[in-house]
Amino acid sequence: MNTADTITALLNRLSRVDASDWRSPGMNAAQAAVLDYLSRANRFSRSPSHVADYLGTTRGTMSQSLKSLVQKGLVSEKRSETDKRSISYHLTDKGGRTVRDGRPNPGIGDLSLAEARMLEQLLRRLLQARVAERGFRPFGICKDCIHHEQDGSKRYCRLLGVNLQPEEALQICHEQEPA
Repeated sequence: MNTADTITALLNRLSRVDASDWRSPGMNAAQAAVLDYLSRANRFSRSPSHVADYLGTTRGTMSQSLKSLVQKGLVSEKRSETDKRSISYHLTDKGGRTVRDGRPNPGIGDLSLAEARMLEQLLRRLLQARVAERGFRPFGICKDCIHHEQDGSKRYCRLLGVNLQPEEALQICHEQEPA
């Protein structure tokens, strides 16, 4: 096995072990990934299609995962006031607790700060290359986007023409275009 194959196998195994640690009773790895995404996504990035795009799955699969999470009381759905066909999903209090209590830390806390930063940079590069290769949307953190403006403590999205809450600048956005 060459080095690239070994790294891929290690990342896949780590991902599966991490997902199995994350699960709450009666919740599968896909549902855990949805909860994790919703906990980190801004208000513009919580539709079923955005979650599916981020996780690299089909809209049908995502729809089933979201329905199951609604039934479990972990997620609520909200229809748009202007377009009743448009739905967004939000963590309930129970869903938020599940994320906070269930998110594992697979030994990353044992790395030095320099090691952790290097690992983050390398994984980000690998992910960006894979996303580009597959033609997926890149997603990203709002504050790192060309559309994000900050004037003191005020934040604004030029693309959507809306004021942003401070925490939204640190959340995942499907409209993100790297600066």
